[in-house]
Parts: sequence; C-alpha cells; structure tokens
Amino acid sequence: MNRNDAPQWRPVCSIADILPDTGVCALVNQRQVAVFRIKGREEVYAIDNFDPNAKASVLSRGLVGTLGERVVVASPIYKHHFDLQSGECLEAPENSVTAYPVRIENDTVLVAV
Repeated sequence: MNRNDAPQWRPVCSIADILPDTGVCALVNQRQVAVFRIKGREEVYAIDNFDPNAKASVLSRGLVGTLGERVVVASPIYKHHFDLQSGECLEAPENSVTAYPVRIENDTVLVAV
C-alpha cells in the first residue's frame, strides 16, 4: 500500500449527535454515508446511504436491529436488510452497498471514505 492508498479519515459529527439505535446521513468526500450508533455498544457503523433496491438515498432513516448475530438496518422502502458491518443486502446480495471503516476519537465520529 502506498501513501495515497491510506484511508482518509474525515470527521462527521459528535457521537452525541447520533441517538442510540438511529442513523444520520453525512456527505463525506462527495458520497452520502449513513452512520449508525447502536445502543449498548461502543460501536458505530457506516455504509452507503443509497438503497439500490429502492433507488433512493434512505438507508440512514431505516430501522436498526439484529438478525441472528448480524447488526442490520432495514431500508424504509422495501424493508431489505443491510448488514452494517459488511454492507451486504441479505435479501438481494447483488444489491449490497459499501461499508466504510469508522471510529470514534475524542467523541468525534470519523469515517474513512
């Protein structure tokens, strides 16, 4: 990996700006990214905000939950489930989305796009 391939960490918001078990949408490096905070965990997740099944930018408004061991968001239009760690669409894998590295640093959520 050369220097230009290193992830570009970009600040999105304060962790306090995201209510537990909800998502927010942020424009990061010209991409709409859905960022989720899960209640009871110190984890945040980031995936594309665009739902390819519905052809709409809505994933940040989906319902967060679990299916087995997977933490998922259900798209608000057709209710397809997207794994928040991998971006895989469980009902239509061909319509999976990109998952981005995300971390919290000094209460600031950073996403690498």
